Amino acid sequence: MPTPVAPELSRKPGLRRDIGLIGLIWTSLGSIIGSGWLFGALFAAQVAGTAALASWGIGALAITVLAFVHAELGAMYPVSGGTARFPHYAFGSVAGASFGWFSWLQAVATAPIEVMASLNYLSIHATWVQTGKNQLTAAGYGLAVAFMAFFVLVNFFGIRWLAHTNSVATWWKLAIPLLTIAALAGTTFNGSNFGRQGFAPFGVEGVLSAVSTSGIIFALLGFEQADQLAGESRNPARDIPRAVIGSILIGALVYSALQVVFIGALPQSSFTHGWADLTFADKAGPFAGLALSAGLGWLAALIYIDAVVSPTGTGLIYTTAASRVSYGLSRNGYVPEVFERTTARGVPWFSLLFTFLVGLIVFLPFPTWQKLVGFVTSASVLMYASAPLALGCLRKQDPDRHRPYRLPGGRFWAPVAFIVSNLIIYWAGWDTLWRLGLAIVLGYLLLGGSALLRLNPRAPHLDWRSAQWLPVYLVGLGLISWQGGYCSGGPASKVSCGATGVIPLWWDMVIIAAFSLLIFAWAQAVRLPDEAAQAYIGPLDVLPGH
Repeated sequence: MPTPVAPELSRKPGLRRDIGLIGLIWTSLGSIIGSGWLFGALFAAQVAGTAALASWGIGALAITVLAFVHAELGAMYPVSGGTARFPHYAFGSVAGASFGWFSWLQAVATAPIEVMASLNYLSIHATWVQTGKNQLTAAGYGLAVAFMAFFVLVNFFGIRWLAHTNSVATWWKLAIPLLTIAALAGTTFNGSNFGRQGFAPFGVEGVLSAVSTSGIIFALLGFEQADQLAGESRNPARDIPRAVIGSILIGALVYSALQVVFIGALPQSSFTHGWADLTFADKAGPFAGLALSAGLGWLAALIYIDAVVSPTGTGLIYTTAASRVSYGLSRNGYVPEVFERTTARGVPWFSLLFTFLVGLIVFLPFPTWQKLVGFVTSASVLMYASAPLALGCLRKQDPDRHRPYRLPGGRFWAPVAFIVSNLIIYWAGWDTLWRLGLAIVLGYLLLGGSALLRLNPRAPHLDWRSAQWLPVYLVGLGLISWQGGYCSGGPASKVSCGATGVIPLWWDMVIIAAFSLLIFAWAQAVRLPDEAAQAYIGPLDVLPGH
């Protein structure tokens, strides 16, 4: 096998370690508290009832396990886009290109989901935007196009200002949910709401389904921002795990409190058709509707403002991220060279336009926020699933590299994190996963077409042997989902989505765990040789730890 060429040594003198614990926590928390708070409590309650509180706890534990795995890798390899580069280091170009594509999928689908969040709240004042089922009308789709075009234009001409507003935006994004919690808890709260139809009216399936489909995992994503700054942390061994746990804990507490006040503030009329069909007067949006019913018009106004401001900021960031991922994939030789074309300002214009067009297509198979959130969650967790695999390998391939933070019991937690990842993906439901599978196939057609037609002269040597487990993993996970019992709207027994429900509850989790361990062991066995992995890693701009 040809020896991979090491990346060029950066001319920078090294990363400055200036960021303390509070800065790291604030960075991750700013990503965790986002548009998910606008709808997560409603959809979790619809799927799980009062047991949505347990769903938030399960989601927080699952994310924490994944976060600690990323903490070691992020501290050891403080590189941009680490989630896509870790598998490239451990398994080579085929796995690197695949998980790079998964990274692009979650980034390109996040901007549309932020647009959908804004439009859901705008529809109360502009009824022509959505139908009664919260699906976009033709005019609403036109407005969505305008939002997406705005993201692209700002990226072309003015994205630099965004970097200077993160602190103010984070304060705003945290203040509005906290103000909502305090206002609703202090004005309208009915404890009897928690006993309606029992604690878990839709059973264990409803509790687990809510983790992936109602926005719980989606809301808690963003922890990796602290990992990405590990190379600039003053004390990464101490602060990275604290920042990861701290940001997730604060986020989970805020979201759980929102869930509590949401359930407690529901008027009796909301339960007319049960938990699955909670209703609000005038279709005002979950928390804005509760604020209006409590006579808190000023709070509803703030929520409406937040429903535009916060998602817009996130949409801008992810539009930038998606265009840079496709640019990076081209620089690595995986997709056509045209994705590297830039303007005089250095903006990758073709990548931006491609991101814009694909974003518009994403609206079509996912016409509602809840449908789209399941797709983004699955694509994100599929991207994160590579980290446990890479951690197990890189401890053997690169054992002598300085680890600012070393996960205790890493050999145990790596396969556990991989199992957790696959459970989250499985709970998203068959109707979400077959669409994700189609997007993956289209990606492979793009990658394969670029290689066959030689559209990029830097096409790398393909490390097929080290990625032989990947197609079995993707297809196998899809087959288990098809034979399982979950849909994007809840358990397959209550919602029809094509899942057969042949595999019963609990046995499905046993099968997922066994399948995950099989893939994990296989991937470890065929990893890149040590010297090849270290050549892919190359020299990194990391100052030695103390």
